[in-house]
Amino acid sequence: MRAIKVVGLALAITVGGTTASADDQADWAHFGGDLGDTKYSPLDQINRETIERLKVVWRAPATDPKLLTENPRLSPSNNFRNAPLVIDDVMYLSNQVGQVEARNPGSGALIWRQAELEGAPSLSFTGASRALAHWGEGDTLRIVTIRGPYLYQLNARTGEVVEDFGDNGRVDLRDDPKNLFLWKAPAPIVVKGVIVVGGQPIATGTGDVNKASLTGDVRGYDVRTGEHLWTFHTVPREGEPGTETWENESWRRGGKTKVWSMFSADEELGYVYLPLSAPPSDYYGVSRPGDNLYSDALVALDARTGKKVWHYQTVHHDLWDYDLPTPPMLADIKVNGKLRKAAIQVTKMAYVFAFDRATGEPLFPIIETPVPASTMPGEKASATQPIPVKPEPFDRQGMSEDQLIDFTPALRAEAIEILNNYVYGEMYTAPSVAGGSDGKLGTLYLPGWVGGANWNGAALDPQTGVIYVPSVTVPWIGRDNYRRPPESKLYLEGPRGLPLIKPPYGRITAIDMNSGEHIWMVPNGDGPRDHPALKGLDLPQLGQAGRAAPLLTKEFLFLGEGDLVGISMPKFSGGNMFRAYDKQTGDVVWEVDLGAGTTSPPISYLFEGKQYIVVGIGGVDHPAELVALSID
Repeated sequence: MRAIKVVGLALAITVGGTTASADDQADWAHFGGDLGDTKYSPLDQINRETIERLKVVWRAPATDPKLLTENPRLSPSNNFRNAPLVIDDVMYLSNQVGQVEARNPGSGALIWRQAELEGAPSLSFTGASRALAHWGEGDTLRIVTIRGPYLYQLNARTGEVVEDFGDNGRVDLRDDPKNLFLWKAPAPIVVKGVIVVGGQPIATGTGDVNKASLTGDVRGYDVRTGEHLWTFHTVPREGEPGTETWENESWRRGGKTKVWSMFSADEELGYVYLPLSAPPSDYYGVSRPGDNLYSDALVALDARTGKKVWHYQTVHHDLWDYDLPTPPMLADIKVNGKLRKAAIQVTKMAYVFAFDRATGEPLFPIIETPVPASTMPGEKASATQPIPVKPEPFDRQGMSEDQLIDFTPALRAEAIEILNNYVYGEMYTAPSVAGGSDGKLGTLYLPGWVGGANWNGAALDPQTGVIYVPSVTVPWIGRDNYRRPPESKLYLEGPRGLPLIKPPYGRITAIDMNSGEHIWMVPNGDGPRDHPALKGLDLPQLGQAGRAAPLLTKEFLFLGEGDLVGISMPKFSGGNMFRAYDKQTGDVVWEVDLGAGTTSPPISYLFEGKQYIVVGIGGVDHPAELVALSID
């Protein structure tokens, strides 16, 4: 539920413990719109009466063209994931090499670009951060960003470093400056005057994220001075609770177990929420027996001290790369008639976990459920996994013949033949040895590591308590030698280049979190229905298996089709369409071809009295750019 109260003459809205005035709601001040990552905007110029007039009003490169002119050999990735901020009539983004740029929100024109400082990493070795953070207001407004191994604080008006912060405007995040590290595109957040930083340093020259020396610890820094305040060990160390979940003292080898996406936070409670990743290695756990805390756990920390308030591990002894890919959405909802401070976590497994964000108490029962044992020599899979009673999964789970395509009898027969090359079974069937005595090529499991849900997350309507979850239905191969598979990729194609399993391959599911019940589900996009093998079948939409982020407004859910850039995804992933869906029914009420797939989350803001929607797009052959839509 949305708490609304009158403060003076201004309307104030509380979402996830943060109260914003009506004027503040014209901005898009955080990755997900607010600290609670709801991806919701209350702006309503774009409504049922005006939606047909919505059109593209400007386009702008995702990186200042002058930078590319000055560095002609530079070839930045078109996989542009940044969600810009719009604060006080200025847009701020992390460009394709991780520099902050200030833009005019009405045109996309450059205002300033972050300068390079001595010791900054090569432009070729950095990419866009998923998110920026900010602190202060007016003339003291600061932009907080991470590029390479450094945490920066910039003057929002000029782009110059704030010299009083850290060492002349930046803090070195490396434990030992003699080591060469890159910091992998993390998104900082500011809570209670503390900058909270996740991510993971990667040793230059190895790229081995599973090395024991690479820690995924989360840190807190004073927003005024840059002083290091605390460190939370995501893999417990000697004397700390949780080491018993790493048997044979395997915690000493550490590695991974990081926040690689974003945080959410409750400013009133002073808590920051950590969606943590899988431990090393993603599919092989022989060297790390036990449940492996705090991998795959949602952890609530007191941002002022770094002390753990509560945690919940969503997968024990992960063997599927089922890490938490997105922060929990925070809002106050009614469950069984009682108003609760909720943290709602969507997952790659297609489960939704809902907790009281103050205490960690589950809002719906979660049952430790027996799952299959591992057949891998030396591997000890967890005997049980936590499964929520409500809501029902928002995507399909487990592999069987029932999951296979059946457009025609011939295609189904071919799909069965492919499936029989693999071990398969119910949810949490463990990876297996490829090329063993059974002749199988590993385990085919569903959902795969791309989800279900992924970093693009979901959206939450704080007025109704309904969440809208985009997801993909993509099986994956799990086995002992996953880095050198007999196939060219771990995504398995089906008959004649079609997907192996039934559609939809990309979908949107609306779930009422007050009751835990599903409201509707619709495919997102056409999918491969024009494939030659399906000619003449007159099929409905089959859904695009692209990872697209949602934007929620008072009347609509806006969603693209995702992209096929920089990731080993199915050939039918992504698409150029961007749509407005009716929140009540899932019907498409408007759509436009953007010329390339959406790569970054759409945002919405008010500038000079006009509501805009801006989204990043890009493709293998399409440069990354921002596209702005508004009412003509």
